[in-house]
Amino acid sequence: MTFTDTFSEFYEHFKTSLSDGTFAKLTFAKTIGNSELKNIFIRPVLDKNELKFELKFRFQQEEIMETHTVNSAFDRLLPFINNPFLSAILFTTEFDLTYKLNKKRAVSITDQPPTFGNANEVLLAYLGK
Repeated sequence: MTFTDTFSEFYEHFKTSLSDGTFAKLTFAKTIGNSELKNIFIRPVLDKNELKFELKFRFQQEEIMETHTVNSAFDRLLPFINNPFLSAILFTTEFDLTYKLNKKRAVSITDQPPTFGNANEVLLAYLGK
């Protein structure tokens, strides 16, 4: 399976957590080597009553923010899998899902008990919950 296929599977869990109101946050971490880009944080924002996503790229010296739809966010994030990030973690109120590449670049997707007890407030407001 390619990174596109495996990340698509992981990203479907992200979209499901949005629709069912359990999404807390999504983070890219664990870079390869000494990368200028340290993390990417994804959080929902409302733009003219439309749900979009703020991608915060945290570099060593600065932060850059971009706003995307759920579909354009996937296209923007995909190139960062394996270069420079080896993992992405989806936090929901039901489970934490980790997308991880090992040294041989084999992908594993594992779930763990949830870290967060509450879903993202912007998402809940958007869903009317």
